[in-house]
Amino acid sequence: MIYTCTLNPSIDYIMHVDEFHPGGLTRANKAMYYPGGKGINVSRVMKRLGVSTTALGFIGQFTGQFITDFLEKENIHHHFVNTNDYTRINVKLKGEQESEINGPGPKVTDEQLEALFDQIKSLNSGDIFILAGSVPSSLPEDFYSQVADLCSSKNILFVADTSGDALRQLVGKPVYFLKPNDHELGELFDTTIETKEQAAYFASKLIEQGTEHVVVSMGGKGAVYVSKEEHLFATVPKGEVKNSVGAGDSVVSGFIASINNGKDIKEAFISGVAAGSATAFQDDLCHKEDAERLKDEIEITPIHIKEGQ
Repeated sequence: MIYTCTLNPSIDYIMHVDEFHPGGLTRANKAMYYPGGKGINVSRVMKRLGVSTTALGFIGQFTGQFITDFLEKENIHHHFVNTNDYTRINVKLKGEQESEINGPGPKVTDEQLEALFDQIKSLNSGDIFILAGSVPSSLPEDFYSQVADLCSSKNILFVADTSGDALRQLVGKPVYFLKPNDHELGELFDTTIETKEQAAYFASKLIEQGTEHVVVSMGGKGAVYVSKEEHLFATVPKGEVKNSVGAGDSVVSGFIASINNGKDIKEAFISGVAAGSATAFQDDLCHKEDAERLKDEIEITPIHIKEGQ
């Protein structure tokens, strides 16, 4: 079974405006509401790819109810811990420029945190647990590290998509799959990554320290896959980028869905890149047919790296 976990979900309230007037009245010409949060995005895309998941995390009040109602309409299982605090609303203004205002995260009590840990402890050996996104300030700073250790002790395959200190905590941990982008990977190693060879070189450092699979997304430059056995580069399809939100989550979804369906690594890598690109080319998350159409446009080639690349 596959589980996703979103610690800090949201309602993403997206408004399209012709022109934004600070301090004055701005009328939106289109508005959309979606459940937000990286783990929730993964669950939504994987369902569209034909793979079921159970969404875990923290929600509360009527804003949390919007999320559960939305997921139920899409036939996505969920078992959230109720915080009795409002799930945040993130406002995104899209016009000539894109602006965002993100609401504050929930205040999670020790009892609510323990309830989530109990859920993780109840998972079975071989289950996949996908933890993605930011950590609310009320949770322990080493939350990602604690979850990695717990999954390792239970033989649960741990997948993470995060950045900054949370990503740093996972270096040296037995993680099944990591998906940093090039900026996040560069920040981790205090460097700037500009080429696929550099991305592969630093991703291989994560492999040496316990991670099994790493995919580095590089926007329009392509993507890199690294394991002990392979270093691969994928081109990305050409198209108009309409939406950066959820593209990285879709890469995770495509890759893990393919692995779950018994596909080989190359096919999983192609599926991840196709799903990520398909989401970037539309306003919401991709559907299966969107990703399938793009697969033939993706070219996979080996990467040759050397020490000090």
